[in-house]
Amino acid sequence: MSVRIVQLGTARLKDEGLRIGTVRRPPRGVPKAEFASRNYYDVWYPELSPEPDLMTLAQEAVKLFADGQEAEATKLWAQFDKQFRKQLADAASSRTLDLLAALSQTAAFSIGCYCDEERRCHRSILRSLLKERGALIAE
Repeated sequence: MSVRIVQLGTARLKDEGLRIGTVRRPPRGVPKAEFASRNYYDVWYPELSPEPDLMTLAQEAVKLFADGQEAEATKLWAQFDKQFRKQLADAASSRTLDLLAALSQTAAFSIGCYCDEERRCHRSILRSLLKERGALIAE
């Protein structure tokens, strides 16, 4: 049993379990009844997604990375990382992360976001925070 960190909308892996969408918005143009069948998520949990202002910061950093502006992008990504960790340090988010880490010991499930590249997505930070709490993470 373990937690997988996935890109929403991709094919599910064998024994992946329940898929939790840690995104601010549901997928556009997809009827709610089809979220699971189209491999987005079974449960929507936006509480583990960045607040809108943080999403803007992350998107700016990703654009700078794409434009080859590594130094500025790295600086913005570090700001995003720090602020998102601060957002998730509140009591409710911290308890949620503790719960997910504990569940990973006995249940198979996944958490995810739409981003193409995990290293430039809040999923990478969620992975790190779950590891810090002792979660079993499938690679």
